[in-house]
Amino acid sequence: MNIDNKFVHMRYVAFISFVAALGGLLFGYDTAVISGTVSQVTEQFGLSTMQSGWYVGCALIGSIVGVVLAGRLSDHLGRKSTMILSALLFTSSAVGCALSNSFNQLVLWRIVGGAGIGIVSVVCPLYISEVSPASHRGRLVSLYQLAITVGFLGAYLVNYLLLNLSAGFSSSSAILQKVFGLEPWRGMLGAETLPAALFFMVTFLIPESPRWLLVKGRENQASLIFAKIFAKKEDIARLVLETKKMLQLQSEAKSDWKVLMQPGFRKAVIIGSAIAILGQFMGVNAVLYYGPSIFESSGLSSGDSLFYQSLIGTVNMVTTVLALLVIDKVGRKKLVYFGVSGMVLSLVFIGFYFLFSGMLGLSGVFLLVCFLAYIFFTAGSISAVIFVFLSEMYPTRIRGFAMSIATLSLWIGTYLIGQLTPWMLENLTPAGTFFLFAAMCFPYMFIVWRLMPETTGKSLEEIELFWLRDENKKHK
Repeated sequence: MNIDNKFVHMRYVAFISFVAALGGLLFGYDTAVISGTVSQVTEQFGLSTMQSGWYVGCALIGSIVGVVLAGRLSDHLGRKSTMILSALLFTSSAVGCALSNSFNQLVLWRIVGGAGIGIVSVVCPLYISEVSPASHRGRLVSLYQLAITVGFLGAYLVNYLLLNLSAGFSSSSAILQKVFGLEPWRGMLGAETLPAALFFMVTFLIPESPRWLLVKGRENQASLIFAKIFAKKEDIARLVLETKKMLQLQSEAKSDWKVLMQPGFRKAVIIGSAIAILGQFMGVNAVLYYGPSIFESSGLSSGDSLFYQSLIGTVNMVTTVLALLVIDKVGRKKLVYFGVSGMVLSLVFIGFYFLFSGMLGLSGVFLLVCFLAYIFFTAGSISAVIFVFLSEMYPTRIRGFAMSIATLSLWIGTYLIGQLTPWMLENLTPAGTFFLFAAMCFPYMFIVWRLMPETTGKSLEEIELFWLRDENKKHK
């Protein structure tokens, strides 16, 4: 169903999408802020290497729990209520971390924040997808990925500013002196309170997802919300009718699992899970998490390596903006073909550097250029499209549940690459590690080429119908 852009209230759609995308900013901040606090927390609490690793990784446990719960919560409580819950988790985590009296308390509050990360990684892109017109859905869902990159940079900036502030900070308040002067890691973690509280408040200003309301049989409310998005009554009536037809096709299955296990939808979940986990083994998080140590292993000083990592973060954000502008014009699949091809070349050149830099006298600038090229191609393709793909692939009735399963595979991949990258760098050598990342690009490209539909410009109901038709063709 194609709706003329002239009859879409884009300012309103952009506003509610922006509000939902704030969850991505919290995701990025909460994930990246930890990097500036590890050495301080380790020293203050006298942590062992294992305890320090647990401090860094404990939020991931919360994230996995959040992902597992997010689908069910969003399908039963609603998308908006689930976002409000995530905002409460982020806010309480930030305050709790800042005021923790022991290492165990700190870990507990980090896990709470991790649960918030897991929830927003499912419900925020899902919500944006369900309120967006088909012609703009790609760029609007990509706002979420852009917000994540902004959150990363915001965390690095806050860490830098608060660390410098702490040197000369003085206050008559014992709490303020402790948080911003004596133990600045508390201020770094606690600063998330401001964006988390903002997210909590503005979420009350947006409506519930109209497609979720239709699942719950609240057609009048759904139509009223659609009327704020689309100007023509005929378009609203057709959209409501299409959604109800798809819900009727699923009504024979009495449980969500039975809907999910329908052959076409089962295939969609398997494909979504495959590209989510494969994307992690193409190296992006290895570069973002271990970039400084990789640069140092090439002979750079720690100061230069941190500067290089800042450049990588900047390119990551700027390229995400470019991807957001073109994703609905060139299409998801073409963006993947272009980006992944560039990733392969960049990864091969990085491996080439680690093999032959000594022999050929290649400088660190060559490595920097290769890494920046890799981030450019990654941010402009798989990072930009993954949440778009996952948010639009699944049937309305169980969209949250199905996306939760696929997103769980993404987090499992994130965990595995976080644990395995140091081992691979040591045992496979840096060159072998990056050649492996390059090899993993090929199955990803094949899946998108042969098994994924081009979803650009199609309504969610049309995408849903594709999986059913695709399966029916096989049985004819």
